[in-house]
Amino acid sequence: MIEKSELLRVPAFTDLPDDQIAWFLSQSQEMHLKAGDTYVRQGDPADSMFVILEGQFQWRGEFGGETVVLSGKPGDVTGVLPFSRMKQFTVSGRAVTDGRVLKFPASLFSELVQKMPELTTRLVGMMSDRIREATRFEQQRDRLASLGKLSAGLAHELNNPASAAKRAASQLRDILKKIRDASLELGRRDLTSAQKSEIEKLEASFTQQDVVPPDALTVSDLEDQIDSLLRSHGQNDLWQLAAGLARRNVRPEVLESLFANLDGDTARAALVRISASVEVASLLHEIESSTGRISDLVGAIKEYTYMDQAAVQNVDIVKSLETTLTILNHKLKQGVAVQRDYQRVPLLVNSFGSELNQVWTNIIDNAIDAMHGKGELRVRTYREDTCVVVEIGDNGPGISPEVKPHIFEPFFTTKGVGEGTGLGLDTVQRIVKKHRGNIQVSSQPGDTRFQVWLPLADAPP
Repeated sequence: MIEKSELLRVPAFTDLPDDQIAWFLSQSQEMHLKAGDTYVRQGDPADSMFVILEGQFQWRGEFGGETVVLSGKPGDVTGVLPFSRMKQFTVSGRAVTDGRVLKFPASLFSELVQKMPELTTRLVGMMSDRIREATRFEQQRDRLASLGKLSAGLAHELNNPASAAKRAASQLRDILKKIRDASLELGRRDLTSAQKSEIEKLEASFTQQDVVPPDALTVSDLEDQIDSLLRSHGQNDLWQLAAGLARRNVRPEVLESLFANLDGDTARAALVRISASVEVASLLHEIESSTGRISDLVGAIKEYTYMDQAAVQNVDIVKSLETTLTILNHKLKQGVAVQRDYQRVPLLVNSFGSELNQVWTNIIDNAIDAMHGKGELRVRTYREDTCVVVEIGDNGPGISPEVKPHIFEPFFTTKGVGEGTGLGLDTVQRIVKKHRGNIQVSSQPGDTRFQVWLPLADAPP
């Protein structure tokens, strides 16, 4: 039999009148549990409130493919609480050690509210804290999930140019050896100043000019012509040089001067060095292009996160949108065409820049998912009175009338288990309201549009 003094030691029941404590005990059931016993299972009707009197307990459940574990200790009030809308237990409760709990039926909550108003107030406060903590947990998990998706895409985007630069740098070692060997061979030749000048002139003309790569058919034709020229001069084993020269758009008639002014062996050494220099120029261009792409991506990441910048500042909306599109390029390039319609005049919003990027990311990411990765994404900006309007649309199947009223509700999602937490658009709405803005959505098959209104930086409050 539980004494009143034992229940009064529970923080939620401290200082409550004896008659109220007596009534609560008379309506409750004391449960003695052994270590490992389960007293509530996930999915059971939420029909009881529990007061932990003795022992250690644990709540465990699955959320979005992840296991969540919460501990319970003496003095905790758990389970369903008054005014809670929970219909089923979302976690299972088990005893970690031997212990005791007091079980109060939810069917008596209406009487509890009347007979124990002070306890009711305390329990409502506990429920509010629990909701805030659960929301904070889900939001953090949603942010981590979004970060994980962005990180995976960026890793892929960075890996491609990094691999290309590494591959080109590795190839440079072999080619530089070819240049060295060919140069040594030419050094042993008794060349006139005119002959040396001719070789250097050809080499410079092939390597210094910015060449627009010809199309594949032209390259193939040039390769055959260069190969035929080399064979006509007895150089039957230099066919591998033809491809590199053809890619640089080298004409066979230009190479003819080498064989006209030099003997066969000297022309061969000169051709090997020139061809190797051409390859070096191509590889250097590839390295510059790849490292430039890496630099652009790193710059986009810094812009996206507003790293090394003030937390609050005037943000150029178009620049913010373009940075987000760069970050999401790994998803867009799979089959999404982006149509831009930006107002030419810069539209500035005083904002937490990284938070606005989160708004664009969530809306664009949802649009891509709605189109299953293939379709048309439309991004538009314009000014309306003292606000900038950002419109993001897609030509996906649209949002059904049944779903549309709920899309901004916390934890509402149409995605499968483990694919979404239902906090994306709730987060979007909270950020927009934080910036004194507004968000609306219109949708029909083939035309879904999210419109975000944000006050311009120079607009009166």
